[in-house]
Amino acid sequence: MTAEPPEPSAHPVPAERLRASDDDREAVVERLRDAAAEGRIDFDELDARLEQALTSKTYAELAELTADLPRPATPADRPPLVLKGGMSGASVGPGRWEVPGRVIAHGGVGGVKVDFSRVECRLAEVTVEAYGETSGVTVVIPDGWAADTSGMDPGVGGLKDKTTPDRLPGTPLVKLIGSGGMAGVIIRHPDRRERRKLQSNPPRG
Repeated sequence: MTAEPPEPSAHPVPAERLRASDDDREAVVERLRDAAAEGRIDFDELDARLEQALTSKTYAELAELTADLPRPATPADRPPLVLKGGMSGASVGPGRWEVPGRVIAHGGVGGVKVDFSRVECRLAEVTVEAYGETSGVTVVIPDGWAADTSGMDPGVGGLKDKTTPDRLPGTPLVKLIGSGGMAGVIIRHPDRRERRKLQSNPPRG
């Protein structure tokens, strides 16, 4: 008689009791070293905590080692980037730029363009709050990024979503909110001219 596989547990293991990986331990080691360099813990305590970090088995054990340290800043903590079209317009990109968790774009009279095509972004989600106003807002995202436009009010000018839903692993989801205003909002991937520029001068890591 063939033995039946065990039934999945009806009581999943709490997150803090899950087993930590080598990468998890290494991340805590780096954080402890940074804390010592900042003078938050002395070197004797650093040695003791490093030893515990390298032998920790669970997330709870690792969390205890950094519980009294400030949470490190992340890109999501950066203040919003605010762009105002004004009379002559405004833009960010296509060069490399630091992406915060939120971008606010007011099209104004001159319009605004937000171009993510050359950025490196480790955020899981980026919110773009766009207001078309008089001249509109254009948002350009790389191939492989996806957009969620369900929270956008098209207004009079409307919303044109020319993106594909094919999102590659590890890329951000761009959450588009706001209003199309009079001129509308466009979100798309690079056009033919922009693609030629990307191919002739690809982003460098």
